[in-house]
Amino acid sequence: MTKKVSNLCSRLSALCVFRELLNTPLLRAFAEIGKTTERVDAYSRFVAEIYRGGGNLTDCVRKLVFEDENVYVTSLAAGCKIDPCIVASVTRELNTLSELAALGSEDFSELLGEIAVAGFSSKRADLAAEYAARASEIHKHGYGIFASHGMFRLSDTVEHRIEPIVSADKTEIEAFTGYEEQRQLVIANTQAFVDGKPAANVLLYGDAGTGKSSTVKAVANRFYSEGVRLIELRKDQMSLLPFVMEKINRNPLKFIIFIDDLSFNRNDDTFSMLKAALEGSASAKASNAVIYATSNRRHIVRECFDDREGSDVHRNDTMQELLSLSARFGLSVRFEKPNKALYLEIVRELARKKGIAKETSQLEIEAEAFALAKGHRSPRCAEQYINSLL
Repeated sequence: MTKKVSNLCSRLSALCVFRELLNTPLLRAFAEIGKTTERVDAYSRFVAEIYRGGGNLTDCVRKLVFEDENVYVTSLAAGCKIDPCIVASVTRELNTLSELAALGSEDFSELLGEIAVAGFSSKRADLAAEYAARASEIHKHGYGIFASHGMFRLSDTVEHRIEPIVSADKTEIEAFTGYEEQRQLVIANTQAFVDGKPAANVLLYGDAGTGKSSTVKAVANRFYSEGVRLIELRKDQMSLLPFVMEKINRNPLKFIIFIDDLSFNRNDDTFSMLKAALEGSASAKASNAVIYATSNRRHIVRECFDDREGSDVHRNDTMQELLSLSARFGLSVRFEKPNKALYLEIVRELARKKGIAKETSQLEIEAEAFALAKGHRSPRCAEQYINSLL
């Protein structure tokens, strides 16, 4: 083994602050290169991990470092005083990791002999300086899984881990046509949230296919660089809302808890869970979170005629309880189905963006016929029509 690689193996084994990195597939494979007689196999597994990360070792190590949830970064985020010994260890270990990140495939040539092995790219990086820069704005960059992703969901495993949505929606506000007033309300509320000002929980309601869900995701994308992350909860996961709030409560980032297509039955057990969060209950609400929900219904608790004529002695109180949940959202934004003029404007703009060369009059006639076949006009219908042309 070359002295350079051997020395790095020894120094990496001494990691303390970033010790969990030794359990990652990349660093496990690197460590095994120095321990096993099957060095070609270990090296190949090391390179395979680099390839999974895009082919550049430096980028792979950087990602591991920034996503590591260690005692230093969590203490820093919580505003705790950090012992100078820990600070010194952080710098020393990051310098070691910088050397690992700068290795090239040629550094392993003596170790592997004449066997033809796969190469990989790398570059020099000062991870200590980069880490310090990110730490100074930790409220924007975050740490752990929140450092590299913008949208998350709860896993269906027993542990119900918060996991990144790898193929998250990348929609941007600028991609929309129409509904500018509605989207501006949501943007302004989110800006206040980012600025540390009072921000409302938001209910986006109205006709299907008008872009309510897309608006929430586009707003989250716009404010990603300002430290906003989105966690999506399904309705059947509402009972886990306190669990999510507890997990993010001390995080320096801001979180949008997104509940799509929200509606309840009268006897739904999760009704009270959301009600408590909207009312700001200490056990159900984190100070760095707002709830953004979408619904096709203005009154998100389904009401039957039996509810009006039922046997409840205090019937009026019951009715008010059922109808008041939507009123607990500080901001309600209505998305109505577009009229003909707006629908055709959306069609024309989508056609322009997609580079569709079709005479405007013919485009509009066909778009109207498409909407008629669907039974309604909507931005979703316009997009479906344009996609059919593609």
